Amino acid sequence: MSTLETIPNSKKEVLVEILLRLADDRLILGHRLSEWAGHAPELEEDLALANIALDMIGHASALYGYAAQLEDKPDEDHYAYFRDDIDFKNIALTELPRGDFAFTTARLFLFSTFSYLLYNNITQVIEEEQFNGIIKKHFNEIKYHLRHSREWVLRLGDGTDLSKLKIQQAIDDLWMYTGEMFETDKTENLAAGYNLFIDVPVLKNEWMKWVTETLEEATLKTPDNNQYMFTGSRQGRHTEHLGRLLAEMQFLRRSYPDADWK
Repeated sequence: MSTLETIPNSKKEVLVEILLRLADDRLILGHRLSEWAGHAPELEEDLALANIALDMIGHASALYGYAAQLEDKPDEDHYAYFRDDIDFKNIALTELPRGDFAFTTARLFLFSTFSYLLYNNITQVIEEEQFNGIIKKHFNEIKYHLRHSREWVLRLGDGTDLSKLKIQQAIDDLWMYTGEMFETDKTENLAAGYNLFIDVPVLKNEWMKWVTETLEEATLKTPDNNQYMFTGSRQGRHTEHLGRLLAEMQFLRRSYPDADWK
């Protein structure tokens, strides 16, 4: 049985699982954003996306670092570079290919809206001091990610006919991957019982409200929320895109596992 199919028992195991879920989302999306370096439509946005990518990878590093401390691993590299795709716990939304600028903007907005609501709520319930401190520190940067991506959704939606078409298509294409953000399972239920997490489905109505209000302001349409939703990524059932991303991201580190990079 894969470790992903095993329900953690102790509070420490549950905490590690939550840390990895949060970290994997941010590592993978951070990597996708980093692919825009030198390719954004304007220099200022090139720098902005690079900084957001660094924020997310930095968030992942801190979360991995704490997980490594709890599991007595050498460092955070173990989680980023020496796990296979089936062991990653990120939602599929984060691993989809880079796409065009409208796709990147829409994905960042949808994910950042969820991250803002999640982090704002879990800081109020987490009793584990170090975990709470990490989340509070990262929350300030998530506020910027949301503000920046929302401004671009408005600019593209209320811009030219072409920009409106592209951002609407991106929202429509991404919608089937948003359902995973609000799924819960036994691990998250245990985490909520330990005051390490919240019941994430309670965030869905507020997320929908925020997203719908932004899309209306941008003169865009909100997709049908009753359509098919992709599922299974938290349990290791990913799209084919994650394996290709990891092959690129992990190649050098796995080729020289004993190298000193400092």
